[in-house]
Amino acid sequence: MEGSIKCSANYVPLTPITFLDRAAVIYPDSVSLVHGDVKYTWKQTRQRCVRLASALAQLGIAPGHVVAVLAPNVPAMYELHFGVPMAGAVLCTLNIRHDSSTVAVLLKHSEAKFLFVDYEFLHIAEGALKILSNTSAKLPQLVLIPDHDRQVPSRSNTNSTSANLDYDSLLAMGKLDFDIRRPEDEWEPISLNYTSGTTSSPKGVIYSHRGAYLNSLATILLNEMASMPVYLWTVPMFHCNGWCLTWAVAAQGGTNVCLRNVSAGGIFSNIAKYKVTHMGGAPTVLNMIINAPASNQRRLPGKVVIMTGAAPPPPHVLFKMDELGFRVVHSYGLTETYGPGIVCTWKPEWDSLPQEVQAKIKARQGLNHLGMEEIDVKDPVTMKSMPPDARSIGEVMFRGNTVMNGYLKNIKATKDAFNGGWFRSGDLGVRHPDGYIELKDRSKDIIISGGENISSIEVESVLFSHPAVLEAAVVARPDDYWGETPCAFVKLKDGHEASVDEIIKYCRDNLPHYMAPRTVVFQDLPKTSTGKTQKYVLREKAKALGSMSKSKSKL
Repeated sequence: MEGSIKCSANYVPLTPITFLDRAAVIYPDSVSLVHGDVKYTWKQTRQRCVRLASALAQLGIAPGHVVAVLAPNVPAMYELHFGVPMAGAVLCTLNIRHDSSTVAVLLKHSEAKFLFVDYEFLHIAEGALKILSNTSAKLPQLVLIPDHDRQVPSRSNTNSTSANLDYDSLLAMGKLDFDIRRPEDEWEPISLNYTSGTTSSPKGVIYSHRGAYLNSLATILLNEMASMPVYLWTVPMFHCNGWCLTWAVAAQGGTNVCLRNVSAGGIFSNIAKYKVTHMGGAPTVLNMIINAPASNQRRLPGKVVIMTGAAPPPPHVLFKMDELGFRVVHSYGLTETYGPGIVCTWKPEWDSLPQEVQAKIKARQGLNHLGMEEIDVKDPVTMKSMPPDARSIGEVMFRGNTVMNGYLKNIKATKDAFNGGWFRSGDLGVRHPDGYIELKDRSKDIIISGGENISSIEVESVLFSHPAVLEAAVVARPDDYWGETPCAFVKLKDGHEASVDEIIKYCRDNLPHYMAPRTVVFQDLPKTSTGKTQKYVLREKAKALGSMSKSKSKL
């Protein structure tokens, strides 16, 4: 319209680093970070992040450069989420479960200029640098993040030129009057996240300042997070930047309670000590909580909101969490959607339903949050929407401002993911008459037996309800007659016993017979650090078992 002028007065590129500026003014003396005996206020945290950005700039970091970090949930990891983008650089958080060869591949692919590494994972970083030293790649400068509670052994065999540079010394170099480098365009990259390893070829997912800003606000809303929350870090900050809650907690002036290692005892003790209000975790973490020994469990000081994702939580797990005093917020998303993109928003009319029915509803993925424009379940070929009948299976697709910019140096994969103007998740689901989406499986995890589609999620849900089962995963086993049959990998609870025949009979009693596993293997399940079962590992194991029989199996 005539009279409109786009200028710095009415248009400022969105970036979550502004959340820290605001927190330092409104909550200067409130505790921002807690880790053991270490505590910082929001004023101190901002000062430390400014010094970090200043030091990086002094050492040659320029806008667009990648700075990598290999660390658990410790204060430095949190500070890097602000300090690196304040220097105009791109933060690349690496999975602490990666081995040296994988870290070397990712450092080379990302062209990281710096590698910050926690003392516990120094040997992994050194191994990666040694591998890189035998290639043409330029080595990143190493910065050691020490543990303030213990002596770190000196290392002399690293290939880094800055082996003696530690995190505290780096901060001491920084200046508080550093001119923070804000993005000129909000679509500029703020972070680089490699997919978590449920596939054998990780991809570098590019996040923008705009997407991170919007998804941070969305996570505040979907967690119903009031001002000054107390957030317990059980979600790895290296996974989707902690589902964007690294920035979201700053926006609300909350307290970040860092947890280096996740355990049931650590969860309950920290909740009691700091009066935790919010936390997050994959169903693996929920399972850990509900199966915690009585000696670890403590009465909660208040209702604790826990956002879960990564894999659909079995209804009985949600039911038990509620009994313990946790309110579970079920979300769903991918690395490509900044973590949570869909949330199962609870409706008051569901409160009067039987608890078993409530748990099944809560296990649905739900609808797009306010930061995501639209989701749909579509036929991946025709791109037509599937009818909302809770039966017609299609691919879950996303469209909105909290979808990634693309895959680093992989334009073909980016174009394939965005083919048709939507982001294709690769997940299969249905839409219920009320519009809510429910996942049925990854496209590659659907088991096709005798022409029938079997959802591994549905079979797993029944397995989880068996009183002796702690964890379960179902994949396809090749079969000469049926094509494929369900193969269940099961981990039993401590002190419990169950036979293969007992597990199979339980499933046949609670499922259509064609859906029941014909094979049961008792073992620990391979996991990513975010709690996802690595089904590709289990698929290979099931494949190695060969066909169940050469003749027709009895239904």
